[in-house]
Amino acid sequence: MDLFAALTDFLAAPKPVHFSDSVFVICGYAGTGKTSVVRTLVKTLPATSLKTVLLAPTGRAAKVMAAYSGHPAFTIHKRIYFTEEADNGLRFSLQANKYKNTLFIVDEASMIGSEAGNDLLGDLISYVQAGQQCRMILIGDDAQLPPVGRTESPALDQKVLEDMWNLQVHIARLTEVMRQEKGSGILVNATNIRTMLSGGELGIPRFNVSDDVVRLPGNELEDTLNSALSKYGDDEVLLITRSNRSANAYNQQIRTRIRWQENDISAGDRLMVVKNNYHWLPEQSGAGFIANGDTAEVCSLGKFYEYGNFRLADAEIRLSDYDQVPTLPVRLLLNTLHSEQAGMPAQEQKELYRLVEADYSGIGRKRERMKQIRNDPSLNALHVKFAYAVTCHKSQGGQWRCVFIDQGYITEEMMDLSYLRWIYTALTRASEQVYLVNFPSRFFPED
Repeated sequence: MDLFAALTDFLAAPKPVHFSDSVFVICGYAGTGKTSVVRTLVKTLPATSLKTVLLAPTGRAAKVMAAYSGHPAFTIHKRIYFTEEADNGLRFSLQANKYKNTLFIVDEASMIGSEAGNDLLGDLISYVQAGQQCRMILIGDDAQLPPVGRTESPALDQKVLEDMWNLQVHIARLTEVMRQEKGSGILVNATNIRTMLSGGELGIPRFNVSDDVVRLPGNELEDTLNSALSKYGDDEVLLITRSNRSANAYNQQIRTRIRWQENDISAGDRLMVVKNNYHWLPEQSGAGFIANGDTAEVCSLGKFYEYGNFRLADAEIRLSDYDQVPTLPVRLLLNTLHSEQAGMPAQEQKELYRLVEADYSGIGRKRERMKQIRNDPSLNALHVKFAYAVTCHKSQGGQWRCVFIDQGYITEEMMDLSYLRWIYTALTRASEQVYLVNFPSRFFPED
């Protein structure tokens, strides 16, 4: 049975008595038509009694989904949670699902995690299940990197869904690249790696160079990157690395040698948020909160501050993935900009808290003092890094017209399943052009 026949049966079936029979999973390789499926559903379902809600794990993924479907899309967090006061700040609580006879279509499902204390998948299932006659389609590519700390993507794993949530999952796999995509060198190479993954074949992936997949020596990187930024624009070029250290080094070089920026931070800089922040956006805004992985542009800078070893700055920023959110006044933590770690270490966060706490020592009533500390702009500063070069996990869910990939030093012994998923995910972030930076000769067929 082909996919659309299976989907027709799934959607046309009598209204399910139990939600357990209301989940459909579509696993699809890059270029196999997942976006076409969503477009078709969004176009045809209004003629039926089913309403549709489009969801994705991140703001960028939701923006991509809205663009290709022509229909509004939301982050999962924005749709299913609300925030409320707790003793230690804010906490997420599950919203009531007031939808009736609605199909929830969730893209980039490989990114959705399920772990104690942060069970986004479980909460999503509970939310949809609580609606009246609601169904859900989970769409993704299980060859991509799974959530951090997992070896597989639970939202695309039939056994996990059935065993943990007692679901009877309908599943379909798309494996054939669509005809109009077959001329893409990016997809040819992605499909070759996907074949290695599905066959359990580990080792060196061989890249076929083409107009859109180019082997790039390191000494040509600066000029090529400059040309790409001029051709595609700052927001459509990304450099993907395997480590935060490498991303940090590239970000410094791009800022000083290509953008000619010498200050710690400047107007026009592209940033990536590296820690969820619930302070600066009102809950009713389009984004709800500023999430780890969201990108922003610095529109202007204001006053700079110092707290011990911490440097901060007031700024106006524009959230790149939320067109409905106007420019936003925030305070930025500058220490994380140049750190080689993924974020601020817990010990440094405690130190910043201690310094801020001292400012409110004159307030006698503990409840009022704690409220003032919790709302302090420096304690709630956005933790950010530059976003010209990022790790592959940080790029997941997004797509850029031009992507540079630097995998760094790698031996054949390191080319395990996780490596193949890494290179596959990095390759499929690009829609038009890929540059393989400093890849050794062994990654290419002999002439």
